[in-house]
Amino acid sequence: MQINPRYTSLVAVGDSFTEGMSDLLPDGSYRGWADVLAERLATRTPGFRYANLAVRGKLIGQIAADQAPMAAALGADVITLVGGLNDTLRPKCDMGRVRGLLEQAVETLAPACKQLVLMRSPGRQGPVLERFRPRMEELFAHVDDLAARHGALVVDLYGSRTLGDQRMWDVDRLHLTAEGHRRVAEAVWQTLGHGQEDDWDSPLPPAVPVAWATRRVDDVRFARQYLGPWIGRRLTGRSSGDGRSGAQVDPVTGRAFWVTPDDSAAPGPVQTWRRVEPDAG
Repeated sequence: MQINPRYTSLVAVGDSFTEGMSDLLPDGSYRGWADVLAERLATRTPGFRYANLAVRGKLIGQIAADQAPMAAALGADVITLVGGLNDTLRPKCDMGRVRGLLEQAVETLAPACKQLVLMRSPGRQGPVLERFRPRMEELFAHVDDLAARHGALVVDLYGSRTLGDQRMWDVDRLHLTAEGHRRVAEAVWQTLGHGQEDDWDSPLPPAVPVAWATRRVDDVRFARQYLGPWIGRRLTGRSSGDGRSGAQVDPVTGRAFWVTPDDSAAPGPVQTWRRVEPDAG
């Protein structure tokens, strides 16, 4: 792995974790770890290009069939692929099929970029993680095997106690907060060979005890606003991503496009991006 390498382009592939939920911006869009990473990489490389193709709720079969070919066609320096966890959370999950589809996606993406990045995703501490831990660990063991065979890097977030802390997760208990996304971006940044800017796994201060009554009110609100609708979608075969496309996918043509910093001379994190068609770059 290079030290402080120069990457000119990044494509992010996956589900809600990569789309950026629940780091909500004032305009209603999301700004997740992939966006934070792109902003940082862009400050090092004039003309840097970025495309986030991830869509919430997508299963690994949908990622392999829809997003992976689009990402491969863009020919990025770096492609990140995080997928399969939505499958493991389904009541009925064929892990053999999940492994095969993930391998299909990797085989599509690895030859199409200079560096493929895979991930052992973090899990929120609690009973949900314990219930699905065997499936998750089977998935992550396969991620390690695929990385070894295809020359991919693996960002290991699964063992992080800090990212497992409930305070790193939004009220829906499924998606990271802005601070969680910032830490994931730092972890990927370091895995790509860039120097450490801070310790992404540094522990949080001791938690302030929450009253029993407050916890119960939060549990009821969570069940009504998030858990109930989530179960309803599982039972009816619907997804939160139905009818949605990735941030850099044209909903009319179905084609992916790049964005590049609007002002490449501006120092610091990118403030605004402008669209660039693939055949123009």
